[in-house]
Amino acid sequence: MLKTEKITNILIVKFNGVDRFNAMLVDPVKHEINAYFDKPNTRLILDLDGIRFVDSSGFGVFLSILKTAHQNQGQFKICNVRPEVYDLFKLLQLDTVFAIYDSREACVESFN
Repeated sequence: MLKTEKITNILIVKFNGVDRFNAMLVDPVKHEINAYFDKPNTRLILDLDGIRFVDSSGFGVFLSILKTAHQNQGQFKICNVRPEVYDLFKLLQLDTVFAIYDSREACVESFN
């Protein structure tokens, strides 16, 4: 369900084969991504390319990941958010909580 790649010392995690991040997927996604932050100073990008909908439990996972990242001196950023999903970030007033970038390239560059 998740595909991971590494660019220099930045992990990029992307959903594979799904276009909705909802309650049915939250537990494995939360567990897998939070585990990356077991190592301090991890830099991770969640690429939401292809995700058309995120429900409240999905946003809860994003917040959990952000908290885990901060507790372990890591960095968590999000990129490639479709307009309809970004509207939900804004509605929930989370657009200022997360570092959100239009493209993967801009997100990777933000770490420099």
